[in-house]
Amino acid sequence: MAKRDFYDVLGLPKNASDEEIKKAYRKLAMKYHPDRNPDSKTAETRFKEVKEAYEMLSDSEKRSAYDRFGHAGVDPNGMGGFRGGGGGGADRFSDAFGDIFGDIFGTGRSQRGAGPQMYRGADLRYNMDITLEEAASGVEKNIRVPSWDACDTCHGSGAKPGTSKENCKTCDGSGQVRMQQGFFSIQQTCPTCHGSGKIIKEPCEQCHGVGRIKRNKTLEVKIPAGIDSGMNIRSAGNGEPGQNGGPPGDLYVEIRIRQHPVFQRDGDDLHCVVPVSFARAALGGDIDVPTLGGKANFSIPEGTQVGKVFRLRGKGIKGVRSSQPGDMFCHVHIETPVKLTDAQKSLLQEFDKLVAEGGELHNPSGDKPWGERVKDFFR
Repeated sequence: MAKRDFYDVLGLPKNASDEEIKKAYRKLAMKYHPDRNPDSKTAETRFKEVKEAYEMLSDSEKRSAYDRFGHAGVDPNGMGGFRGGGGGGADRFSDAFGDIFGDIFGTGRSQRGAGPQMYRGADLRYNMDITLEEAASGVEKNIRVPSWDACDTCHGSGAKPGTSKENCKTCDGSGQVRMQQGFFSIQQTCPTCHGSGKIIKEPCEQCHGVGRIKRNKTLEVKIPAGIDSGMNIRSAGNGEPGQNGGPPGDLYVEIRIRQHPVFQRDGDDLHCVVPVSFARAALGGDIDVPTLGGKANFSIPEGTQVGKVFRLRGKGIKGVRSSQPGDMFCHVHIETPVKLTDAQKSLLQEFDKLVAEGGELHNPSGDKPWGERVKDFFR
């Protein structure tokens, strides 16, 4: 059976770019791969056809010969057959198919000759509790976190003094091995040396071949003014160390603000409950209230009711991303006196009698007194 045109096999025009050829091959190879089409002879035939077309068109010299002479130009048994390459086509196939394998299984593309793989160290998290005052003004704190230092005995090599690491015989020191199964050709971390490319036959007795010893270190953390609960401060490079020369991870300090006995924070605003005596609420007057910066004074009008909220502008917290500080909201809570003397009770009874005689005049809502409304209801 006559072979189909390689460009037709990939569904491309003759002026297709190298990138277009590679994309078309990856798409068709994934579609017709035998593992995705078990027991399908048609899919197997199409996969081989696609593979051959890509091997020829991905090589610039083979493609040039094919464009001039057709299949005869690349037939190794023909007079004009192309000879040479030294396995370049197979390498290109493996690299391109490595991309496909990454697409299917999520492993990512392998790199030929990349050497031992480097791994970034893991990030660490530290929970720090601070007061509301410290969050508002900013503070510097010292914390102790786990750290890894080079082993004093082997000086970080992991090998027993007087010995040294040896190249891994499985991967020949590259840290990676290439696995071939049928049409699959993938590169993965060496199972013997775990990507380091080295083997320690006699590990250091102190660090057991790790090359590092776990210790604690003290770090100074600067807490910016206005920080809130749940925010993180990143300390670059103070996480766990990397492997095989990889960079260290980072340390993230998560802030948690302790509950305050007076204030509750809501973003940049503060809320507090202000206890007011019955007489002060009825007569009105000036009240002193605490703030994070000292004291503040405001006036309440006559007849102030329970739950009334007074707003003090600019007495809140200036957040880390805010240009102006928030406000403070004072919620009035009227306190009822307890353990009254006989004289006090007598005065209150007389006061209550006078208020009742005043009727609707003393009602804060302007309606009939509650007792009168109840009588109207039952009528």
